[in-house]
Amino acid sequence: MKSIDNYKKILLVDDDIDLLEQNKILFESLGLNIITADSAKEGLIQFMKELPDAAIIDLIMERPDSGFVLSHKIKNTEHGRKIPVLILSSATYDTGIKFGTTTPEEKAWIKCDGFLNKPVVIEELISKLEKFVN
Repeated sequence: MKSIDNYKKILLVDDDIDLLEQNKILFESLGLNIITADSAKEGLIQFMKELPDAAIIDLIMERPDSGFVLSHKIKNTEHGRKIPVLILSSATYDTGIKFGTTTPEEKAWIKCDGFLNKPVVIEELISKLEKFVN
């Protein structure tokens, strides 16, 4: 049976400090080690320093595309190509725009492995991460 035990260290990036702390507690309840950053810039620094097993990045931070930019930077590193990078967003609720990575076109311009909607549903997070366990 698949497990998320392979994810010893997860980078969580969100500029909303309350949500960052709430999600950190939620993820730690699963036994995960969470490294946090409250900006895309800090997220990249923590990624390079910690080399996490996965990254979960908020879409809209300093700029409306900060999450896309950070994900792209991570996925363009050797380590980043080996780990799942998920984008967390409330944009679908706010704008009606639904992002995905299911078509070749989406995969070509969105450099992430999947999306999670806010608020995080822990079962959905586990399901997304389990897809990447070997």
